[in-house]
Amino acid sequence: MVDAHNQKVVLRGVNVGGWLLQESYILRTDTLNSQGRIQAAMLRTMPEKAVEDFYRRFRNSFVTKADIDFLADQGFNCIRVPFHYDLFLTPKQRAFRRQALLKPALHAAYADSIAAWNDRGQLFTGRNLEGFRHLDDVLRWSGSRNLYVVLDLHAAPGGQGVDRNINDNMVPLDLWKRRDSKGRLVYQDATVQLWKQLAGRYRQDARIAFYDLVNEPHGLSAKNGLSDDNQELRSLYIRLLEAVRSQNDQHLLMLEGNGYGNEYTNLTPDKLPEALRSNLIYNAHRYWCTNEAAAGDPNPNQINLFRNLAAFRDHWQVPVWVGETGENANEWFAAAVTELNKLNIGWCHWNIKRVEATTGIFSVPAYGSILTPAGRTALLRNVRFKRSKINRDVVQALIRPVEGARAFNVQQQLPGLLVAAHYDLGRAGSAYQDTYSQRTEFVQKENWNLGSHYRNDGVDLSKVADPTAHNVAVDLLEPNEWLQYSVTVPQPGAFQVYARVANATTSAAVLQLLLDGQLLTEITVPPTGQADSWVTLTVPGSTLSAGEHQLRVVTAQPGARLSWLRFERAAAPASGMTRAMR
Repeated sequence: MVDAHNQKVVLRGVNVGGWLLQESYILRTDTLNSQGRIQAAMLRTMPEKAVEDFYRRFRNSFVTKADIDFLADQGFNCIRVPFHYDLFLTPKQRAFRRQALLKPALHAAYADSIAAWNDRGQLFTGRNLEGFRHLDDVLRWSGSRNLYVVLDLHAAPGGQGVDRNINDNMVPLDLWKRRDSKGRLVYQDATVQLWKQLAGRYRQDARIAFYDLVNEPHGLSAKNGLSDDNQELRSLYIRLLEAVRSQNDQHLLMLEGNGYGNEYTNLTPDKLPEALRSNLIYNAHRYWCTNEAAAGDPNPNQINLFRNLAAFRDHWQVPVWVGETGENANEWFAAAVTELNKLNIGWCHWNIKRVEATTGIFSVPAYGSILTPAGRTALLRNVRFKRSKINRDVVQALIRPVEGARAFNVQQQLPGLLVAAHYDLGRAGSAYQDTYSQRTEFVQKENWNLGSHYRNDGVDLSKVADPTAHNVAVDLLEPNEWLQYSVTVPQPGAFQVYARVANATTSAAVLQLLLDGQLLTEITVPPTGQADSWVTLTVPGSTLSAGEHQLRVVTAQPGARLSWLRFERAAAPASGMTRAMR
């Protein structure tokens, strides 16, 4: 990719998913499965006007200029904006769609209404529709910080697949199958019309890097009554390419393959009309797969693995971009972006925010239930930038993947308190070592952080029910796993060490403290009963020299939970046995 001055551009960005299209898992409403089902549940107890007002307020809060400024400050240079087509309906049209969500008997009538609005020039044509207002806002915010924007049709009319959570369909694959009373592919006609309107409005907008025409088509197969070689997808892409170019819009246009954006049989440039082959970009979405540079797929048109991705780019002489990558551990993120950066292939992290999650740029505090007034009020408050917790370890893995370990917040000083969960930022083998630190197979379901809390490394962290302990503990420490803390000792001297620990096993656990690779002291943690039975151990200390050091906590015998270590100056050289205080 090159910019208007013919300078190469590698886009490294963040998806702002969950904003202009809710996905249930982002909000922890998984049983509701999709935005449409959330709305249908709300409509059973709320009037239409109240639902519309809630969503207006939600969209005004979830992403704001403060969020975009933060991304720019971290060093990202683009954002991808997933949006729902229904934001380009009028409020009255959107209300009819919501009625169809409640009453499946209205699905055909809604499709016919889409066709009728399109025939009368009333579909997606208003200049002040909510979707346009939000896109205009994010373009203004991003442009002021020199961030490019990718427009992503994430929920296409009718739904581009079977996964309702992704595309908010009423009926799976309706984009490909639904015909109106005149036999026309009504939702494909609507998708063409939407991109015509978008291209007409933004054709000269240099803040937009490209258009992502349809997010993650999937389920197009003979099993589902469609072709096995992407014929339907090819036909729609030709129509969409023609529609955008008919508006004299020369933006890059991104194609996404079948199988969640990765498989391009019959979608390669040679399969498209010659007049439509210029200014194309091809997409890959990378989740739960290996980051081995040499790994490949025998199908050259399946491009989510690095070898295939680079080979596809080089063979067809087209730019490629990883439009989504994420939902994994920091170790996986760092390995992925390191290889992509080496290949000069851009990427976009999924996602900016999730409720009580470690994988996004922000973690949104819990809010209760979206189906209660109190829950909705809390959600509108908690999604705001100032209320969300910044996952700095995720930012570190994405922006500085090859940097060595560094202090979690500021350099810890001794004497002082070392919170166990505040081990250094950095890669496995540099800031910590854990037996299982990333998910590299789709079928590999186990979480890398078994506590699913606070940080996104392989280190297992969980909430602590102990009034004297920090609110997070390091758990499930196995032999030879370790944590590193970058510390500074301003003045040399003898130190006493205290450790807040628990041990639910029947055998003593042993932790070793190493300073710059040399054994400092050893902590024997006797069985304490239940997992939340905490004790404070007084540990033989040692003399520390002044300067900057790396302190490591190494598991010699498993079983300990560790909340914190406290270093205090000793009145005399510390000696004696480990003693416990409850």
